[in-house]
Amino acid sequence: MNAAPYALRISCGARKDVHTPPTNTFWYRDFGYSGGIPSANATRPSYITPPLSTLRYFPLSTGPENCYHIERVPHGHYSVRVFLGLIHDPTFDNEPLFDVSVEGTVVYSLSSGWSNHDDEQAFVEALVFLEDGTASICFHSTGHGDPAVLSIEVLQVGNNAYNYGSGWGRGTILRTHKRLSCGAKSPKFDVDYSGNHWGGDRFWNSITTFGQKSDRALATKNSIKLSSNVPNYYPEALYQTALVSTDNQPDLTYTMDVDPNRNYSIWLHFAEIDPSVTGEGQRVFDILINGDTEYQGIDIVKMSGDINSALVLNTTVAVSGRSLTISMHPVKGSHAIISAIEIFEIVRAESKTLIDEVRALQKLKNALGLPLRFGWNGDPCVPQQHPWSGVDCQFDSAKSKWVIDGLGLDNQGLRGFLPADISKLSHLQNMNLSENSIKGHIPSSLGTIASLEVLDLSYNFFNGSIPESLGGLTSVRILNLNSNSLTGRVPAALGGRLLHRASFNFTDNKGLCGIPGLPTCGPHLTAGAKIGIALGSCAVLLLIATCLTCWWKRRQNILRAQKIAARGAPYAKARTHFARDVQLTRHNSGQEHARTAAENGPILLS
Repeated sequence: MNAAPYALRISCGARKDVHTPPTNTFWYRDFGYSGGIPSANATRPSYITPPLSTLRYFPLSTGPENCYHIERVPHGHYSVRVFLGLIHDPTFDNEPLFDVSVEGTVVYSLSSGWSNHDDEQAFVEALVFLEDGTASICFHSTGHGDPAVLSIEVLQVGNNAYNYGSGWGRGTILRTHKRLSCGAKSPKFDVDYSGNHWGGDRFWNSITTFGQKSDRALATKNSIKLSSNVPNYYPEALYQTALVSTDNQPDLTYTMDVDPNRNYSIWLHFAEIDPSVTGEGQRVFDILINGDTEYQGIDIVKMSGDINSALVLNTTVAVSGRSLTISMHPVKGSHAIISAIEIFEIVRAESKTLIDEVRALQKLKNALGLPLRFGWNGDPCVPQQHPWSGVDCQFDSAKSKWVIDGLGLDNQGLRGFLPADISKLSHLQNMNLSENSIKGHIPSSLGTIASLEVLDLSYNFFNGSIPESLGGLTSVRILNLNSNSLTGRVPAALGGRLLHRASFNFTDNKGLCGIPGLPTCGPHLTAGAKIGIALGSCAVLLLIATCLTCWWKRRQNILRAQKIAARGAPYAKARTHFARDVQLTRHNSGQEHARTAAENGPILLS
């Protein structure tokens, strides 16, 4: 615990980071929400609520469940606290009632009158283990106003904090029911006590009397030592005040309202700060819870080792009624004393849904353009009081996880397409998406869901062929693909299933063929053959195009040569006539010279 604990505070609805007095606490601007509407008209229902001016509320039109999903949270033990808010607007319900869940487990259901209390009813706080790197805090509408949230805190605490023994651990959540600083004059947070940050900045409400006129508050400025059984995240100042009974009423008794039939973890804090007690054996008392003796012979000085030394006692009780009474009854000495009380309800954490199936539903939500009114935020199966609309769940005891075994989204005005990741819903038995406007191909991966018994995709706009893989759905009893735009041959394996009393409907698909009731198919080609024919056709077309190109170029060359020859013909004819005339001239001249020699006789020689 040397490093500072992880701490995240969100000011819901805020558009920028803020700091709040008096401790200059830092709050991140709003992020991580699944929906809802921000509002700057926030009203603080209690003076202990952080002084923030914005909130986020979730009208039913955005879905029955809305969540904050926070990522990159280190593995560990956390105090998750949500401060509730009210909207300053006369058109809104003054006091909305809704459920709050953490990691899929309902930790609190708001009851009427919560906004009129300056105590733990102004917020929801739970100690929970976060194991998957995320924190999910959800708000579930119950039809009584719009849930409104002022702030969220995720504060890391010690991994062994509030270990109550048998049953404690990662399968349990502790919800804060009551936390009292006895004898204190005003309520404080741990930060006001300068407490250890690993305590989670707890809120300690003040109480100066348990309702008995003879109770008296006690305070000391003496330093308090923490004994070995007191975790160091408790502030020293917590033990510097106390309530003490008097002679008129020696028993010290506190009664509070609780929910019936629950288990509660009770933590009682003591320190002997009364100056009239100076050693062991001078004050001894028993502790009774709902009339049953839980501890006998409590001697604070003896058990803590000294005066001004802290002691913590913890026990778990089952409460069947609606009240919890804690009494300190003196056995030796006339007075009882107590410094602080903490009461937690023990909540069994819900097992969550298989993460692959949650992601598959989230992709289906996006692919189908699911209307906002569906919500589909958080975990689809838990809390069990608030499952997703249109989703059926089943608990897999072998995996200790919930799985999806049914989808009923018929006639919901859905559009978009069916994603291939639908196959991740590997436990699906029934899927009805009929009477929507879903387009595209039926994904072949659908044929890998071996558990599928009923598949109804009728009255949509699916096109293309029926995947051969659907023939491998050996458990399917009802298959309705009618009234779509499907084409091609119905897989032979599906046709064979008709002999086993399966109910299939392929009608009103003009392009389907191959089984009784549908047109007869022509020569059937495999996908490979179709690809081969397509490639061969492309090659022939390419060859024809090449030949035509060569012929055209040759023709152009011939035409070009003819044009050139036609332009040069007159000059060639003139040159031919000139050569002939020259030859004739030379011939005639030779004849003339011959006649002259003959006529003149032989040349005389000297």
